[in-house]
Amino acid sequence: MTQGLINSLIRGGIQEVIMLIAPVLGLALIVGLIIAIFQATTSIQEQTLTFLPKLLVILLVLAFLGGTMFSHLGQYTINLFNQIPDLAK
Repeated sequence: MTQGLINSLIRGGIQEVIMLIAPVLGLALIVGLIIAIFQATTSIQEQTLTFLPKLLVILLVLAFLGGTMFSHLGQYTINLFNQIPDLAK
């Protein structure tokens, strides 16, 4: 096992994590920004006002994209397991 192969495996894992979490974090960020602008314009400084909409958006994204995310992660895992015999050489 070479250093380049280890770096490639680590890079691939990090890319998978970023690709899977990007839609969830992106939409939560957008909702948080919209609520922050709303709070700034109305002078409402309630902490729970930001929590519930973000939570609902995250749950909705996971409900709609969860199957796709899970199948993508499963395929990545299968590819990793298929590489094991080549790595053992």
